[in-house]
Amino acid sequence: MRLTAVLDCHDPDAIMEFWAAALGYEPVESPPGYRVLVSRDATESTVFLLQRVPEPRVGKNRMHLDVHPPRGTGVPEHVSRLESLGGRRLGAPVTDLLAAHGIWWQVMADPEGNELCVVADPGHPPPD
Repeated sequence: MRLTAVLDCHDPDAIMEFWAAALGYEPVESPPGYRVLVSRDATESTVFLLQRVPEPRVGKNRMHLDVHPPRGTGVPEHVSRLESLGGRRLGAPVTDLLAAHGIWWQVMADPEGNELCVVADPGHPPPD
């Protein structure tokens, strides 16, 4: 079985670079109205598809992606990279699970407002 995650958006071309950086994926040939991103890691088969839709996003996402950067990159560096591509932080880092499980995350939005979390797994330094 293979999984494709599909994100409805207004302009796939405008947010493709953001999502490629967020996921560590790269664009491949895509049909009109879509941008297809695949992992650079040959063992990862999940495809990420940006799909052009005419209607704007309304309300909170019912589903979002959690992105787990490697410890060498770290959450602050990954968040800064995404901000440089038009993403924005939504609030302060969430530390509800830090003491008990060593996990924290930063909620973000892509340039169109679609939400994602950049997650620090156990072993990452705590947020500043």
